[in-house]
Amino acid sequence: MSNRFDETRAEIITQMLPYLQKYRNKVIAIKYGGNAMQSEELKRLVMGDVILLSMVGIKVVLIHGGGPEITELMDKMGKKSEFIDGLRVTDKETANIAQMILAGKINKDLVNIIQCEGGRSIGLSGIDGHMIKAASHDPRLGYVGDITDVNISIVEDALQMGYIPVISSLGCDDEGNVYNINADTAAARIAGALKAESLIMMTDIKGVLRDKNDPDSLIEKIYVSDAKELINQGIISGGMIPKLDCCIQAIRRGVKKVFVLDGRIHHAILMELFTDDGMGTMFVGG
Repeated sequence: MSNRFDETRAEIITQMLPYLQKYRNKVIAIKYGGNAMQSEELKRLVMGDVILLSMVGIKVVLIHGGGPEITELMDKMGKKSEFIDGLRVTDKETANIAQMILAGKINKDLVNIIQCEGGRSIGLSGIDGHMIKAASHDPRLGYVGDITDVNISIVEDALQMGYIPVISSLGCDDEGNVYNINADTAAARIAGALKAESLIMMTDIKGVLRDKNDPDSLIEKIYVSDAKELINQGIISGGMIPKLDCCIQAIRRGVKKVFVLDGRIHHAILMELFTDDGMGTMFVGG
């Protein structure tokens, strides 16, 4: 039994080696949020995986949102959350709350965990260095922003100094207005600007399923040219459509591969990047 167990472990390590060589000195962007960020145990496991990637020579950039935490604080303040077409109506007070939660509590909590677990991290937001320039998405929504430009020089500086940049999804305009930015969109644009080797989108589903009621119907690989047909067939629908759009935008802006995977599974990132079987759905150009 022991020999068989040792052989299995050796096989896993051997399988990892070509992937470690492939990703060394390359940029991996990770969009982090959802249930994987709600559980303290999962949060520490994910940050541990991020540290491991960095320690083996991979340049990791972590981009996060925090919608549930914004809603929670608004509830405590007695401020009702309103949504139009799935987007939060963000007046000036709500924008301030989003800045407090995203650039403050969540961002610094993640940085603190990484530092305490032995990594080197620095917290940033899209406001820092005016990394993410934004404009209003819709006057009815207030300070909900569309990205107009991305300047990743501050991210490149942090990577060059050996830090893991942890970036909250905020943007700003030249007048100093702060906008709440969709974290998937921010991750796709930042990964594209960095010409990342891969972008990992952590979600609360297994990936793209051919049959949403059958967890075993995972589509392991999707070419962006086939995406429209999957929408027409109803295989990709609802909230997965905007996520798909972000995957396509990332590929078109220079990211080689985008992975959509279930962030609730322990060590999902490592299994996706370093094993032959992978975990979720991979999007590629073509």
